[in-house]
Amino acid sequence: MDRIQFWEGWIFFIAFCFIIIIQLCYYLFVFSRLAFYKSKPKSASQEYPVSVIICGKNEAENLSIHLLGILVQKYTTSHEIVVVDDNSTDETKYLLQEFAKDFKDLNILELKQKAMGFTGKKFPLSMGIRTAKYEILLLTDTDCFPASENWIHLMQSAYQDNIDIVLGYGAYAKKQGTLNKLIRFETFHTALQYLSFALAKLPYMGVGRNLSYKRELFLQAKGFSSINQIPGGDDDLFIIKVANKYNTAIMIDKDAHTISEPKTTWHDWMQQKRRHYSTSKYYPAKFKWLLGLYSFSHFWVYPLLIAAMCFFRWEWVLGAYLVRLIVVAVIWNKTMNKLNEKDLWSRFLLFDIWLFLYYIIMLPNLFRKTKNTWN
Repeated sequence: MDRIQFWEGWIFFIAFCFIIIIQLCYYLFVFSRLAFYKSKPKSASQEYPVSVIICGKNEAENLSIHLLGILVQKYTTSHEIVVVDDNSTDETKYLLQEFAKDFKDLNILELKQKAMGFTGKKFPLSMGIRTAKYEILLLTDTDCFPASENWIHLMQSAYQDNIDIVLGYGAYAKKQGTLNKLIRFETFHTALQYLSFALAKLPYMGVGRNLSYKRELFLQAKGFSSINQIPGGDDDLFIIKVANKYNTAIMIDKDAHTISEPKTTWHDWMQQKRRHYSTSKYYPAKFKWLLGLYSFSHFWVYPLLIAAMCFFRWEWVLGAYLVRLIVVAVIWNKTMNKLNEKDLWSRFLLFDIWLFLYYIIMLPNLFRKTKNTWN
């Protein structure tokens, strides 16, 4: 019996160390790229004409609160704000007409036809892009507002001769309560992955709340034609299709963030996350493997920690765990500071444990069918 327990202890310890090594590889070789990222100074400053695209359906309330922050941007070069009104039945039409009286850069595209063969917001977004005047497109949502008056300037400043895509950070407003902190941490953790992978020359997604790419890139890819039947995907499946290691840049300046109103109930947040996760099953095998291995290894950290400490020398197990914990703490601290989420760091251990539960909660969403509507 002692011999069996001896080998059981070693098996648990080796398995735990293997998981720790995988985690350290991700944090030291991938996520550290964002934690220690410094933008390269440009030899020359140039402002490009920009078309900001916003799509909304029955979003009069959000537009009345957030649109002004986009209309008053400090950007002297040619630009336009294209708001696509997708068959709204509320006061959206009249609200936009009032805004247009005072802001000549506001262009309204009112859609009255139903989207045939499209799901999600891909049809109104496609129409907005096709009617845009300028090559540089900057996308956001009706429930977002820029963190500063320099949002347009900073996002377009990431473009260089070889860059076609700029990935930004879409934060959520800081409010009281546990749910708000979990929403903001999940948003940070997602950004840690997609921004770090972009810096590692493996771009796979952006967020529609703060995303920029060139109009010609969209047209060359025939828009969303390859993903029309998939709910969502306009900000991850499309980026996977058109991004490569040469044409993608990031912009994480705090003044270049957008800020959205977070969900206020667990049910609404779960519904939102179900929609987001529904597209991941369409990712290419390479990204399924890379992202899946990270989540798999993170999930097993705490179960194997407990098992190894019970059946093996706890000092060795705890030592391996502390090495990982220190690396995670440093990477999260530096990245949270860059993304203006530094108030979350004091709870980093709780968030690390929370991810174990989060993966369990979210796993069924990888297989659940989602609705085809976007609003």
